[in-house]
Formats: sequence, structure tokens, C-alpha cells
Amino acid sequence: MTDQLSLFGSDETPEERQHTSEPVTAGEPLAARMRPRTLDEVVGQQHLLGADKILRRSIEADRISSMIFWGPPGSGKTTLAEVIAQHTHARFVRLSAVSAGVADLRKTVEEARRLRASGKRTILFIDEIHRFNKAQQDAILPHVENGTVTLIGATTENPSFEVNNALLSRSRVFVLKSLNEEQIMTILQRALYDPERGLGQLNVTMDENALQQIASYASGDARTALNVLELAVQSNRTPAAGSAPIHITLAMIEDVMQHRALQYDKSGDQHYDMISALHKSVRGSDPDGSIYWLVRMLEAGEDPLYIMRRVVRMASEDIGMADPQALVVCMAAQQAVHFVGLPEASLALQQAVVYLATAPKSNALEVAYARALADVQNGSNDPVPLWLRNAPTRLMKNLDYGKAYKYAHDYYKNMPLDDPDRPPAEQLQEYLPERLKDHRYYEPGVQGKEASVKKWLEKRWDGKE
Repeated sequence: MTDQLSLFGSDETPEERQHTSEPVTAGEPLAARMRPRTLDEVVGQQHLLGADKILRRSIEADRISSMIFWGPPGSGKTTLAEVIAQHTHARFVRLSAVSAGVADLRKTVEEARRLRASGKRTILFIDEIHRFNKAQQDAILPHVENGTVTLIGATTENPSFEVNNALLSRSRVFVLKSLNEEQIMTILQRALYDPERGLGQLNVTMDENALQQIASYASGDARTALNVLELAVQSNRTPAAGSAPIHITLAMIEDVMQHRALQYDKSGDQHYDMISALHKSVRGSDPDGSIYWLVRMLEAGEDPLYIMRRVVRMASEDIGMADPQALVVCMAAQQAVHFVGLPEASLALQQAVVYLATAPKSNALEVAYARALADVQNGSNDPVPLWLRNAPTRLMKNLDYGKAYKYAHDYYKNMPLDDPDRPPAEQLQEYLPERLKDHRYYEPGVQGKEASVKKWLEKRWDGKE
């Protein structure tokens, strides 16, 4: 069914509602009351709403073209549509793709066609447009094409896959980002002290760590954060207390969320201590310790991509060539984190961590890098030996560039290392500068794949030490 947009819960027409500023309806949820009415009240999305950005200029000039807002829940897609409603002189109609059908679309289009004849535009906002099937989207298309309606769609799903290509090609996609914790804190503080729409008349105070816990718990969703705040205040306010001050603590927030707030500071000691504990557990081949510290970090709200970056490092630092597949597993987990996000990606992260913890260990790659780095930093700027230089010109060839280079495929003729006809080891090509001749950086260990690498290299080096 058609739902004419209402910012204040009244039954006015959209045209009448544009010019009213009546008090909010008693009993309306805090999240609805605190919804921004102007562009300046919108928190975040500066990449779209900054002073010089095209979307802001279009809204302020009331020159709206068809568009799709794509972003996670609570990022402000509907809010932005309502702000547009406040700025536009067009008729603004809102439909929900969950409840509206083709009949609702036809009714809206007929009214839009009638108003268009008298010079009045219609902006059609469709929330969760990805829930419209192909037939419903096809029903909108011709009316968007001929300008009967200007479409604004909102979706949490990738419009490339969920929105009709023809419809998509006639709309500009704007990507909204999740709000960060600082932005959520700004919204919460605004709600606490706003006397008209917020909780300012209730004399509410709040511990800083309680506010931070809501912001962390909300995971970028402003609506979730405001709902938790409102419930915390309502559950600790009694009629007998009258206008007595209400003080909200971390314990109260934990009770409301039914979720214990884990002590954790993403930029402080705990951040570094726990990632250190995770790394050392993996290095020590303890899958249980590894899982525990991973879960502690994830449940405390740590960025999974930060953990993933450190886990990828572990794959080369602590496992390396002992199990080259470790890096492959970690990069697959990194893609899973990007693709599905939390909470689903927590299992992919755990799989990578357990794989590393139970894999054979070697730090030979890290040691090799450190040895080479010492030679690079402490030595002279050694030139590339002539036989390793490329010689694309006659002049370079005359200067002996590439001379005496032994092309490995021809020189050794793919002979195995134990072939009696293989050239002796002392005739092997030298690939280091003269000063560093015979330096050994990489010395493989005896675990996993490195054991066979070690045997291979020992045969190669045999007689060349």
C-alpha cells in the first residue's frame, strides 16, 4: 500500500507537510524523532553531502534525478530521502517494496501523470527496492524513462545484481558508508541533550564508557544505537521518580543489550596486547589459545580486517615455506571477510587461525629477510654483476652486459641435482654481487615442506661452500 512520507507522524499531505514544523508526536520512537530534517543535521556521508559535492548541490537546488542509495542498515538512506522531501517542491511518495505491489505503483503513476499535466513533479521513493521482483521493476521503468516520476531507490544489496539493468542505467548510484563510532557518539550525544526531539527534558546523564559501548555495539547503525539508548533510559525511569535525574551506567547498557561489554580499547594497550596474544598462540601451535584470543577481539568489536592483516603476516612470518598453502588459506579468508562480513566471516577467520596454529612452523623467511636487509643497509651500493644485466642494445653487448650468463634451462638441461652428468656445483651461476658471494640468507628448517626444500638446496650448494 502507498505510504505518503511522514516526518512527524501527521496525516497531512506531502505538500502541506513540507512547510510545517509541529512538535514530534508523543510516543514516537527516539530514532524516528531524531531523524535529521536538514542536510546540516545529517551525520557522516561527507563524500556525498560535503559543500562541493554534486548530491548536496542537486538537493539544495531541487534538481533531483533518478538515483539509487546503496548502503548498510542504519547508514541513512531513508533519512536522506526524507531530507530530500523537505527540500523539494515536488510531490513526494514513499513505497515500501516489502508491502507494495504493481497496483500501488500504477495508482502512484496515474496520480503523477495527472499532476505532471499541471506542472507538478513526483518523486517516488522505494525503500528496499531490491525486494521488488523483475515484473515490479519493469512496471516502473517506462515511467522513469519518460519522466512521469523521478525514482529514488534504497537498498542494502548490490544494485548491480538486484536492480533491473535498464532501471539501473537510468539512475545514478550513490554509495552510503557505515557510520563510524565517533559519528554514532555524535548522534547519541545529540539525542541525549536535544530538549525538543531527544531526551533533553528528562535530565539524563551517562557514563562515557556506556556511551562508547552503545556506539561499538551498534556497528555503524544509528537506528540500533538510538534504540538501545532509548530502552536504557525508559527501563531506568519510574513514574514515582518524577523529574529526578537519570544516570546511565555501563552495567545498565549491558543489561539492555543482554551482552556483557568486554574490556577493550581499540587504540590502547588491550588492542596490542590481544593481537600479540593471538600471534604468540599461533606461533606456539596452540589452536585453543588462538581461538580464544580471536573470539575476545571479535566480540569486543575489533575490526576483522585488522585481525586478518596480522593473520596474513603470520602465514609468512611463522609458517612460510614449511606450508606454502598457509598464505593461500589466509588470503581466501580475507576474501571471505570482505564478501560476507561479520558475523558470518568469523568462522572463516577462525579457520585461517586454526590452520596456521596447526601448521608446521618456520621463521626462515623472516630470518632471510633480516640477513639480506643487514647487507643492504650496511654495505655499499653494489652494482648488478655484468652477466646478470640485460643487453637490449649493441652498445650494452659491447660493454659485456649479459656476457657469460648461463641460461639455466639450457645449461642444466633440466637435469636432476643427482644426475652424474650435471655440471659441477662450482660452475653454478653466481647471482649475488661479488662482495656477497656465497652469502646464505635463506636456510630452510626441517618441518613440513621445508624439509624437502632443505635437501634440494643442500644438493645445489654441495661443493660450492
